[in-house]
Amino acid sequence: MKITQRPELMGMSTERLENITSWMERYVEAGKLPGAQALVSRRGEVVYSNWTGLRDVERNKMWEGDTIARFYSMTKPISSFALMTLYEKGLFHLDDPIEDFIPAFKDMRVLRENAQSIDDTVPCEVKPTIHHLLTHCSGLTYDFNLGVLETEYADQKINFGPRGGTLEEKINHLATLPLKFQPGARWNYSVSTDVIGRLVEVISGKPLDLYLQEMIIDPLGMSDTSFAIENVNADRLAASYTPTDKGLLTLVDDPEKSIYEQGTVTCFSGGGGLLSTVPDYLKYADMIRMRGECDAGRILGPRTVEFIIQNQLPGDLASMGQPVFSEVSFAGVGFGLAGWVMLEPTKAQMMGSTGDFGWGGMASTVFWVDPVEDLIVIFATQLLPSSYYPIRKELRALVYQAIID
Repeated sequence: MKITQRPELMGMSTERLENITSWMERYVEAGKLPGAQALVSRRGEVVYSNWTGLRDVERNKMWEGDTIARFYSMTKPISSFALMTLYEKGLFHLDDPIEDFIPAFKDMRVLRENAQSIDDTVPCEVKPTIHHLLTHCSGLTYDFNLGVLETEYADQKINFGPRGGTLEEKINHLATLPLKFQPGARWNYSVSTDVIGRLVEVISGKPLDLYLQEMIIDPLGMSDTSFAIENVNADRLAASYTPTDKGLLTLVDDPEKSIYEQGTVTCFSGGGGLLSTVPDYLKYADMIRMRGECDAGRILGPRTVEFIIQNQLPGDLASMGQPVFSEVSFAGVGFGLAGWVMLEPTKAQMMGSTGDFGWGGMASTVFWVDPVEDLIVIFATQLLPSSYYPIRKELRALVYQAIID
């Protein structure tokens, strides 16, 4: 994507922004990342856009500005915003129990504290609600977390990969297992947003992929964003990698044999299924910056967007039982209805602004929108897991040091 305005006119330094380029090149040249792409927009103008390295190491294909990547959990904010379009129609309340829409969640049970068996449960004292899902306080979890329930998730293949069943089937299976804790008791990153995806289907009466297409993707002009890679775009899909113990890159998903191949995707994961590009995701992020507005009209009302990006927790994430997630400290960081909310940058020990909002993905991608600085940052690569290098903390320093007004 081209730079649309000289950085100095937007209060940023061209020279200092080039530190981002040097940083990406160091990671790629060291063999730590296959390729990388970063974009910075300020006051609605792109002031930095660059990429380096390879999208496919095995075939020596260069990373390009329109490379398609697995954005994984950066799907979550999009799915949550989609649900809130239904909220604006008065079709549910945030404190509605999930079971009102998905009966499989009736009579849920909760693991006893320090349980050693999946059967060591107590009754659910609080019915999990839609608000619990949106804030990841539902008691659900992920199989990569630690514990008895997480082991059961792994054993029963409680995941929302693109193949192997429909979203409805997987959600009903999920509801047969207990919760990790009483809903509302703490924050725990989880498959909650996959349940949100199913709620979108139930409440709207449409498959999640179709609803997202109609309400968000098409109005924003995100033509390269989807749950499956179309044949015409297959060559633009990046390969994904994970490091070995020696730091070498090992192929995870070959773009020529991808699990996201068109016609093979049966489960639309609201928590992590979207493929996209940096230019496409900028359109979504800019809609947030514009408080719900886009060229095609309005996705959400301004007050709704403001509500979504406010902290919904009684304190920061550290006080809710999550001191660190991925490589980032969660002291001084809260959570809205779709992503993190910066509360105190000094407490978080990261540069930023009070109220900046965003989220990242499993393949080390990240975005955020800073209303104070009128700033958008998007970064893409394809390295799993996202906790392997301190990319997000470093990127924050690189971006904010370039602001000169």
